[in-house]
Amino acid sequence: MKYIFLWITGILTLSTGSNTIAQSRQTMAFNDDWQFRKTAGNDTSWHLVHLPHTWNNIDMQTTKDFYQGEGVYRKQLPPNPTWKHKRIFLRFEGAGSVAQVFLNGQMIGSHKGAYGAFACELTHSLKDSAVNELLVKTNNTARPDVIPINHNLFGVYGGLYRPVSLIVTAPLSFAVNDYAAPGVFIRQQNVSAASADITVTAKVDNKYPHSRQAILQTALCDADGNIVKTVDSSIQILPQGMQVFHQQFQLNTPHLWNGLKDPYLYKVIVRILEHGQVIDEVLRPLGIRHFEIIPGKGLFLNRQQLPLKGVCRHQDWWESGSALTNEQHAADLNIIREMGANAVRLAHYQQSEYLYSKADSIGLVIWAEIPFVNAVSGQETDNAKQQLTELIRQNYHHPSIYVWGLHNEVYDRNPGGFVNTLTAALHNLAKSEDPDRYTVSVNGYGKMERFENRNADIQGMNRYYGWYEGKTTDLEQWITGLKSNFPEYNVILSEYGAEGNIFQQTETPPATFNPVNGQYFPEQLETRFHETQWGILAKHPYLLGSYLWNMFDFAVPLWNRGGIPARNLKGLVTFDRKVKKDAFYWYKANWSDTPVLYISDRRLTQRTAPQTDITVYSNIGQPHLTINGRRITDFKQGTTAVHYIFTQASLRKGQNKVQVKVIHNGKEYTDNVIWTLQ
Repeated sequence: MKYIFLWITGILTLSTGSNTIAQSRQTMAFNDDWQFRKTAGNDTSWHLVHLPHTWNNIDMQTTKDFYQGEGVYRKQLPPNPTWKHKRIFLRFEGAGSVAQVFLNGQMIGSHKGAYGAFACELTHSLKDSAVNELLVKTNNTARPDVIPINHNLFGVYGGLYRPVSLIVTAPLSFAVNDYAAPGVFIRQQNVSAASADITVTAKVDNKYPHSRQAILQTALCDADGNIVKTVDSSIQILPQGMQVFHQQFQLNTPHLWNGLKDPYLYKVIVRILEHGQVIDEVLRPLGIRHFEIIPGKGLFLNRQQLPLKGVCRHQDWWESGSALTNEQHAADLNIIREMGANAVRLAHYQQSEYLYSKADSIGLVIWAEIPFVNAVSGQETDNAKQQLTELIRQNYHHPSIYVWGLHNEVYDRNPGGFVNTLTAALHNLAKSEDPDRYTVSVNGYGKMERFENRNADIQGMNRYYGWYEGKTTDLEQWITGLKSNFPEYNVILSEYGAEGNIFQQTETPPATFNPVNGQYFPEQLETRFHETQWGILAKHPYLLGSYLWNMFDFAVPLWNRGGIPARNLKGLVTFDRKVKKDAFYWYKANWSDTPVLYISDRRLTQRTAPQTDITVYSNIGQPHLTINGRRITDFKQGTTAVHYIFTQASLRKGQNKVQVKVIHNGKEYTDNVIWTLQ
């Protein structure tokens, strides 16, 4: 956060320090006082809403009978005389899942896909002297030509569930409607502690009837707002078609963006100037860093190995759906950071722009992907390419992103099948758009020989040993087999996990259960699963890293399992973010530098067995355990150094106070629970 604040202060100083600044580009929030109605169902009347908004924040989270269809938004736009000779755009950060935009009865734009931003130009349909009527139709009905093509693995929330902006520019400006990208792209090459080569690419629109002479100016500012370097170029912008211009410079001894250790951000200000006046201006962050994968050794950031301790994240909250505030996004990242994770897979789609920016400033490493997931229709080629282009162009500038995800768990029956062909095309597209980042595709089978594999730089595999197949400990053999047979491959464990319902507790976790239709998934199933599997993963640097599924419980409207309808319970934190499960503290003890002392199975308050094992997580040394003041000394080391299991501890009838204590660096840490033996 220090870097963000200082940068804003610095930019204000830079901007107001010159008398030649013209306020040409304006970007204004356009989220208040919309009216909304559904076009089908019991209630089709208009309601006042404020964006972000979704109509599925309740029904999609509780039942398979959710509203899947059209919703309409309308808003009035008064005439504004200052807009004369300007270009006016609306930029929608997300609309689920297809949208059509009308101004004064004329369609001015459309979009397919719930997760990428899109822009529509209002200029030619605006009335100068009367109120303008804006209408937006959105529809989240699953369809075969828009990915994802179903609601099976997660629900696609309907509505204008992300912010909308009104953008006003001069006729000469950086492109607004190039896949709703910022119009400025900053490439970094040959990065080291000694120097970095920077290329600024600007896409410029000239809607004047004649060519224009201008100055393209790039200013690089450090985190304190000081200008480090300035480059000026004379450019001629023709009146036909979008023009592309490049500037190159070298930065000596750059301050590197170094993940959680030092997420240092420069800022780049790119301007178009005419006669000393700023006609347009775009600001982008620049985190100078170098990612490299060395097969068999892992991912390296700035030539230092970076073992990925990753989590996956869906973007919905209980009773909010996907219509989240920035505060909710920030809360999620703060919880992830608290646990000690250094990497996040934003599954299975493009997520909030704020989230990527926040990850930049925190130093988390991001896997960004498109929702080519779960099922195939054969009709999604164009939309998959469109969504990948949007993902890359809109997020190209984020230093936290190291890889673009192409697909997840979609399959072929032969080597030349649809998935194989499309994934190869998506890989080529990603390399054309962004030659410097990696690509990844994900298979739900554990076999490298699958037809769909090896079409991306990294092969991800989702493995749920002990849940959907085999035994929890089978993960060990799978990893060693891959290492033996494919030592030069880049492999990542893209998902692993188990479900846990905090309202279900047991002293004896079931040995067998139905993972698809079962209604009994006590929290202990999830806890013991993660204790075993992270113990295995911590010993195997062959994998680039691992991503546990999932950070938070989330909605799956077509599911009914684990005792809660429409819920995937594999999160380490509950859907409402109020309860961090035992498995959360397991990873916090293993991953975080923050002192952790935690008694597991704490919600199992009603006991029937007088003899019990007590599991304690401590990353600050051996815990001192007492029950009702009586010390328990017999313990065994668990799967990692933070894992202590006190065996066959005795409880007495009635209430039992269980307490652990550690003195670490002169400070006493304690944790205690009350268990009742019936």
